Amino acid sequence: MTTTTFDVVVLGGGSGGYATALRASQLGLSVALVEKDRLGGTCLHRGCIPTKALLHAAEVADAAREATAFGVRATLDGIDLPGVHAYQDAVVGRLYQGLQGLVKSAGVVLVEGAGRLAEALPEGGGVVEVAGDRYQGRHVVLATGSFARTLPGLEIGGRVITSDEALRLPELPERAVVIGGSVIGVELASVWRSFGVEVTVVEALPTLVPLEDPALSRQLERAFRKRGIAFRTGIRTTGVEQGADGATVTLEDGSSLDADVVLVAVGRAPRTADLGFAEAGVRLDRGWVVTDERLATGVPGIYAVGDLVPGLQLAHRGFAHGIFVAEEIAGLAPQPVRDLTIPRVTYCEPELASVGLTEPQAREQYGADAVEVADYNLGGNGRSQILRTTGSVKLVRVKDGPVVGIHMIGSRMGEQVGEAALIVGWDAHPEDVAALIHAHPTQNEALGEAALVLAGKPLHAHA
Repeated sequence: MTTTTFDVVVLGGGSGGYATALRASQLGLSVALVEKDRLGGTCLHRGCIPTKALLHAAEVADAAREATAFGVRATLDGIDLPGVHAYQDAVVGRLYQGLQGLVKSAGVVLVEGAGRLAEALPEGGGVVEVAGDRYQGRHVVLATGSFARTLPGLEIGGRVITSDEALRLPELPERAVVIGGSVIGVELASVWRSFGVEVTVVEALPTLVPLEDPALSRQLERAFRKRGIAFRTGIRTTGVEQGADGATVTLEDGSSLDADVVLVAVGRAPRTADLGFAEAGVRLDRGWVVTDERLATGVPGIYAVGDLVPGLQLAHRGFAHGIFVAEEIAGLAPQPVRDLTIPRVTYCEPELASVGLTEPQAREQYGADAVEVADYNLGGNGRSQILRTTGSVKLVRVKDGPVVGIHMIGSRMGEQVGEAALIVGWDAHPEDVAALIHAHPTQNEALGEAALVLAGKPLHAHA
């Protein structure tokens, strides 16, 4: 058994872990990064990147199917699923190779193997053990990520799959049931429908994407009906029976749905079991690591980042956490990461993009009469008309105050969320945004138009 000492030991090489390692190395700290699988974690290999590659392939399929609407003669001859997977793998492979090069050039020591927190040290920090070797850090950062949840009594296997298996299906099903109507569920439902699969989404809460602003949920449901994606909301799944020819999903009202594949997409849980966290004194709450706003666990010198910490489960949140913790360790006193200013995108068709408070949240926080809203319909946006997309941009502001929430839906609207995050993050007033010039014709104009409405000088919208 050997013991090697570093300034920082990071347990987990996903978004939050490798961001911590790279930034800490930039700041002159010695870093060991422990990863049991492949550098890049869930996002790169089983989440964000391969899923979005699938969604782009779905967009291409839709474009071919709908080409005549644009005066282009084209036909869709079918989906070559092995070809789609090859495209997916090529995208992931290029990014993986680049990330390996970044970590190596930064001088980070990459430790390949399953690690666990062996102990916390009295003087601060701790020891991570990997295959009998010990890596001691003056600071330890926990970044072990998350895994796909399932429902009590529902076993994953056979025709019942999670998003991990959905990305590598050997062939397309004819019928699919998706249990869960939040981000992962609606994204994969969108992909499968574009590929010609008959899809039904089951969501226990009253609406699809229930954490989004109600205006976005309503519009997504209308869009899904138009696309032929069925859904049942406000109803729970009570069981799944598998047979030789398919699976049957039973619902709490006694009805049932038949499918070739059942996708369980009910969220992700923190990966903290059997990793030595609690034994080292790290406090857990239902599996989540409890931290303060500076991501400190309460055990001196031990921090947690990314999906381990309650809140939004997003790769870019993990990146931000990693940068923050590295700078905190280096004594730079960075500003804490606020979930409120983190942009969120759901990459189904149409896309949802949002940041900040929903309208109900804003009215609850500031008072029902202290909030103003502008909802700009994309029907007045030239670029959206060219793309043949419908949707809206909704701004939520405090009266005579800043914009506290932005909620958008429509094809490619995720590309607009960067400016939305700046508006909310910098406490901009609608009058500030209205004074900015947005290029015409772009979908980005829709943000400016919504701001013009709240500033009292609408141009392509009714007051």
